[in-house]
Amino acid sequence: MKISLRLREVLPSLADWAQSKWAIARGTVLGFLVGVLPGAGPTVASFLSYTVEKKVSKTPERFGKGAIEGVAAPESANNAAATAAMVPMLTLGIPGSATTAIMLGGLMMWGLRPGPLLFEKNPQFVWGLIASQYIANVMLLIASTALIPLFVRALRIPYSILMPLIILFCVTGAYSLKNNLFDVGQMLVFGVIGYFMKKLGYSPAALVLALVLGPLAERALRQSLIISDAGVGIFFTRPISAVLMTLALLAIAVPLIKWGRTLISRRTAP
Repeated sequence: MKISLRLREVLPSLADWAQSKWAIARGTVLGFLVGVLPGAGPTVASFLSYTVEKKVSKTPERFGKGAIEGVAAPESANNAAATAAMVPMLTLGIPGSATTAIMLGGLMMWGLRPGPLLFEKNPQFVWGLIASQYIANVMLLIASTALIPLFVRALRIPYSILMPLIILFCVTGAYSLKNNLFDVGQMLVFGVIGYFMKKLGYSPAALVLALVLGPLAERALRQSLIISDAGVGIFFTRPISAVLMTLALLAIAVPLIKWGRTLISRRTAP
């Protein structure tokens, strides 16, 4: 089957824009909120946005088969999270992603310490950096739009060639982190787990969140228990922590309640 790769043919149509407008809005808001959280980053935002969009869709069976919302929402979340990661770095000196962590190190090498005082002592630098974000987005839009036909041609590469290349890049990337073969084995194990999760219909967002935010959550849990002298009541005495803990417990309880109701209805059905 011959596919036209002209720029006019691969650009989204008005119908695509109308169909994905709310997906773009939800992905942007969710991506910004996730991007502000230290350690989450664009990857987590993209997975969460895709999962949320599939949940709210009236036709979730279209996802994974070319649904425009399944592309628009994660990409919007990815772009929003990448920009939002700059907020905690500039205001608090806490990097929101790996990219901003590298930027933080570069700024400190030049004697610039991100934080509230940065806006007072170096306002030209801060607002120049913010302005560069707008310029970079415009340049990214032009470059990515012009190269769409080239990106689409990558889909013509046979799986017999594409998949070994992907595995090779994954193995190289996992080994280059610490030069440790254990990381490669761990990557392969989680690849198998991800395969079965996809086959069984589980969302990979929860696993990604656990891997990324797990160490941070465990460290914060230990600090909280030390402060409260091993009392779990500290998680419910503060308004913000109480609301977050309640939402977390509801997220666990609601699927169990639905599963119980379904089981009861099946048993009582004639």
